[in-house]
Amino acid sequence: MNIGIIGMSPGNAHPYSWASIINGYFDPEEISRVGYPAVAAYLQANQDTLGIPGARVTHVWSQDREISESIAGAASIGHVAENLEDMIGKVDAVILARDDPENHKQMAAPFIEAGIPIFIDKPLAYSTNDLLWFAEQHAKGKFIMSCSSMRYANECRIARQELKSFGKLELVTAVGKKDWKKYGVHLLEAVFGILDDPEPASVRHVGALDREIVLLRLRDGLEVTFHLFTHISGTFQVSLFGQQGWKLVDIRNSYSMFRDNIIEFVRSVEEGKPRLAFAKTENIMKIIIGAKESMENGGREVFL
Repeated sequence: MNIGIIGMSPGNAHPYSWASIINGYFDPEEISRVGYPAVAAYLQANQDTLGIPGARVTHVWSQDREISESIAGAASIGHVAENLEDMIGKVDAVILARDDPENHKQMAAPFIEAGIPIFIDKPLAYSTNDLLWFAEQHAKGKFIMSCSSMRYANECRIARQELKSFGKLELVTAVGKKDWKKYGVHLLEAVFGILDDPEPASVRHVGALDREIVLLRLRDGLEVTFHLFTHISGTFQVSLFGQQGWKLVDIRNSYSMFRDNIIEFVRSVEEGKPRLAFAKTENIMKIIIGAKESMENGGREVFL
């Protein structure tokens, strides 16, 4: 399976890390030189499991030729495309590895229209119009897969396995660094992965831009609170509080969740359709967009 990778956006090392995980090769010096020593470190620590059987990133494109050549050299990618459309007819699937959702529709459209399976980095969309367009393409039978890798985090899988032992859940809290627009999806995927994708009822944004607090109410009455603060330290965490027990889920193993996510995409392409239902991604995007609308309207409750 020949895969094309499209990158990159500032601060997002996925073109380097994901291509390295698939191809089984990485240049730690180059990855560190461009500002991602932590990526080089986790690839080094897991080099014995690098490489996805039956798949290879063969083409790369970014908005800057120098960046494209850096990614290609760092992950042993054979072809640097001059234009992203040049990949059409040469790859079997595409990974859009940018996390700026306002650009996703424009960059994904040529591949979706050409019928090429695509994985789109989180979040899929940040406007209702863009989300509707992706939903329409999905309804036409186009192959679109998108999520945060936290859906596949081992720590969350263990919590899901133990969930029944906590009894009836009364409260779920989730805490992370950075902003709601790009990182709220991480916490949502973690929580929804653990809870088996419950149905949301309403959402409110009651924080500020650098101290974002989002209140989510589920149809079954469970309250979930999300806290994304720009200047705190720490990892992504989810706390589950039930009537008979509780658990803190401390999510740290980025490499494992990335690799499992990539494997799910490759398996999906092999099987001819996404193994992650589009409706689950759509639900989470509605929450992200709803919280943005709530913030823009003074914290008004938005019903989903």
